[in-house]
Amino acid sequence: MKKENLYEPFTVSFETLTEYPDVGDRHNFFELVYVLSGTGSQCINKNIFEYDGGHLFLLTPEDCHNFTIKTETQFFFLRFNDIYLKNSSLQNENIQRLEYILQNANHQPGCILKNDSDKFLIKTMIEAIIREHQDKDVYNKELIQQLVNTLIIVVARNIAKYLPEQVNIGCEAKAMDILQYIQNNIYYPEKIKAESISEHFGISGTYLGRYFKKHANETMQQYISNYKTKLIEHRLQFSEKRINEISYEFGFTDESHFNKFFKKQKGNSPSEFRKTVRLN
Repeated sequence: MKKENLYEPFTVSFETLTEYPDVGDRHNFFELVYVLSGTGSQCINKNIFEYDGGHLFLLTPEDCHNFTIKTETQFFFLRFNDIYLKNSSLQNENIQRLEYILQNANHQPGCILKNDSDKFLIKTMIEAIIREHQDKDVYNKELIQQLVNTLIIVVARNIAKYLPEQVNIGCEAKAMDILQYIQNNIYYPEKIKAESISEHFGISGTYLGRYFKKHANETMQQYISNYKTKLIEHRLQFSEKRINEISYEFGFTDESHFNKFFKKQKGNSPSEFRKTVRLN
């Protein structure tokens, strides 16, 4: 299946359509689609959702999607890729969390705005981006980038309300804090050892293991391994980093240990995985 590529860190566009172009092919970037006005339905990965003005959708790399327009619809499109996240003015730890949240969004149809207060905020920011894009005033590029950064963070906040999926709905605040701590420190092996986490949260090692499994439905080591593997998969598929660079980024002692870890998780080596996903 042919893939659509994005050759800039991010692009902004807005269109009024009575018929949506055929975009059944998957693409290699994230896409935010905001409905300014109009009605119709969204199909994503063969699931359908009726849309209306004010709905916001996140399409992740590899999603298959389309819109069926019922009444003339004004769409706003923001397309961005991993390069944009890395080169934006966001702090490193925020980039790492955003990458995980966006990549692991629940790939189901429907508006991603879960925070009622954010609906007005999103609408205001998108209208401001459109104005800046049209007016071409002084510093408009810089302002658009800041608005785009904020927009992505607000989107991530709404997605985070139902992530990670394996965590119980009744999960306590401390359990979520532990998960966020792991996400923030996934690149630093020493910080995500059980004893380090126990010390950081003032919980005994024995109790920590039971507590984590109760709320996450898997052991802490399983969670760390699965989370790390998901990020590595994303690097292998969507970045041009060499294997040894990815190994170093995730704190492996050497490339051999990195290969052994990944093969245990996925059944093939990082280089074999990269070759396979890029051929598909």
